[in-house]
Amino acid sequence: MAKIVILGAGLAGTLMAYELKPALRSEDELVVVGQGPTYHFVPSNPWVAAGWRSKVDIEVSLPEVMSRKNIRYIDKGGKRLHPEKNFLELTDGTSLPYDYLIIATGPDLAFDEVDGLGPDRFTHSICHVDHAEKASNALKAFIKDPGPIVVGASQGASCFGPAYEFAFILDTELRRQRLRHKVPMTFVTPEPYIGHLGLDGVGDTKGLLESELRKRHIKWITNATIKSVNPQNMLVDQLAEDGKIRASFDLPFSYSMILPAFRGVRAVYGIDGLTNARGFVLVDRGQRNPSFQNIFAIGVCVAIAPTGPTPVPVGVPKTGFMIESMVTAATHNVGALLRGVTPDAEATWNAVCLADFGDRGIAFVAEPQIPPRNVNWSSQGVWVHYAKQAFEKYYLRKMRKGESEPFYERWIMQALGIHRLTRTR
Repeated sequence: MAKIVILGAGLAGTLMAYELKPALRSEDELVVVGQGPTYHFVPSNPWVAAGWRSKVDIEVSLPEVMSRKNIRYIDKGGKRLHPEKNFLELTDGTSLPYDYLIIATGPDLAFDEVDGLGPDRFTHSICHVDHAEKASNALKAFIKDPGPIVVGASQGASCFGPAYEFAFILDTELRRQRLRHKVPMTFVTPEPYIGHLGLDGVGDTKGLLESELRKRHIKWITNATIKSVNPQNMLVDQLAEDGKIRASFDLPFSYSMILPAFRGVRAVYGIDGLTNARGFVLVDRGQRNPSFQNIFAIGVCVAIAPTGPTPVPVGVPKTGFMIESMVTAATHNVGALLRGVTPDAEATWNAVCLADFGDRGIAFVAEPQIPPRNVNWSSQGVWVHYAKQAFEKYYLRKMRKGESEPFYERWIMQALGIHRLTRTR
């Protein structure tokens, strides 16, 4: 008998639990450790912030689902991992031993790295559903007294799609309210060019996104470093290719949403051999940590090197399909180890993304996500807007049922003819 613990119950952790449970032996125990009893579908957060969804619309009761699947669920959260002793210290002071651990914590949101940033200071966030709700309430007040808007991401950020989505969704909502003419908008990003996305672009994301910004009269600043945020203005430096300041901006705003940089969570941050300098977990292509061979990691918490040097630090996003490939590889490899077989599955790290703009959108496929690629495709149209809504309904239905099939592979990738989640070494 082996005890397998999954630390984290977000997108990666819940997918891991659903897929891993059928791969275990009958005598094995699976435990999931989450922060609270509820999971919320993170890709819907821009809609929550715009007032197009409520919190309850996108939530899943994890204890109920996990119980039906005979998975033990603990909602206390992890305080500190002790990998040399094979146990996890929980926030209530108890300890949870394990034989195998899968880290799926997601990131810590580094708002504190920029003075004045974050939902507890002067900018909003859509990284968490509670942040999105707060942003929605502020938007209602903003609509009564509109002014300038600044949307984007801070230096070191690695998740740019939601920033573009929210900028365009705000534009759509303001046009519906007949207020767009009263609201100057600026998009601020550390990317070296619009549409870089932390991936050096996919297909023609540069041209598509630049065109969309121009059509919607949204100005942009690339290679941007946010120096500080005050209640009504944001100080931004734009760097040149040599890293020197090219221009400085004092951007007034009445409403702002800025995505922060990510780092590893406190439970694992700074553990020698487990994480890098930012606290992200080091893994091989089988999602296994080289120093602690009974630890795997999946999702946003995984360390991935940038695609190349940029004047302002830019991280690499972990998209949904990429995460699914990590989940499938980790499932195969844990199952192999339990049966005394050499693990040989590698995640493909392919990517597919649907970015909704409120009335249309952009889709892209990257195989693999990190260039050079075998598939490098992007497209746009109103179909993306409807496709993302349909996928949200499909995904939440599957999550609430606790069904273990790979969602992205079944729903999207079959239609596009790209099926592989893993490969064998």
